[in-house]
Amino acid sequence: MLKVGILGSTGRVGSLLIDDLENDEIAQVAALHVFDELKKQVPKDTLITNDMNAFLDASEVVIDFSAPVATEDLLETTIKNGGGLPLVIATTGFSEHQKNLLIEASKLVPILYATNMSLGVAVLNKLVALASKTLSDFDCEIVEQHHRHKVDSPSGTALTLAEHAAEARDLDLDKVRISGRDGVIGARTKDEIGVMALRGGDIVGRHTAGFYNDGEFIELNHTATARNTFSKGAIKAAKWLVNQEPGLYSINDCLGL
Repeated sequence: MLKVGILGSTGRVGSLLIDDLENDEIAQVAALHVFDELKKQVPKDTLITNDMNAFLDASEVVIDFSAPVATEDLLETTIKNGGGLPLVIATTGFSEHQKNLLIEASKLVPILYATNMSLGVAVLNKLVALASKTLSDFDCEIVEQHHRHKVDSPSGTALTLAEHAAEARDLDLDKVRISGRDGVIGARTKDEIGVMALRGGDIVGRHTAGFYNDGEFIELNHTATARNTFSKGAIKAAKWLVNQEPGLYSINDCLGL
């Protein structure tokens, strides 16, 4: 059985990972890294620790749905140790420093980094790139909706969609992204890409990429109705990643898109 370590095990998706792995025929929970109290029942031989090295020693692959500070510790430990385990990382909201750590660690171990682990969103990224290039004169706006507890904004998935849209038009997203409009701001510029966030209730996740022109518009939508869409996708990614060489991979690589 493939021994899986879960970073972020007390979170919503972390809890679902524990449940999904309990019934998996190939992979099982081996270690849980926790910063606070774990209130969930887990298999009796599971290691529960806040020691990163002990956590890694007990695992064969890591799935990370945590917070940037925890992922930073994971990446720094991997770099300090000169290598280690394959890492499936789905944490969002990274700083530039943390993004650089991700790149450096991927030179030592295989890392699959995805802001969203669902098959539907992987296809949506492809469709957004195609639409953005084909409809290059259309205004591009992206709206994401999430539950009230989400701490980063815009979502990592929305930013990834915007990156695909910008790259298809040979634009630098950092230079054209607008994530707020208020007051007398003037007319919309041709190249800007709006990325807006809504928060409320228990929305699992909804993303809309719209392309608007005079007389017509097209909107591409993805709605997640259950969080185990993400946990099952991450488990699939982990099984694939253990057979890969060091490098930085995307969910598209795993799915063959």
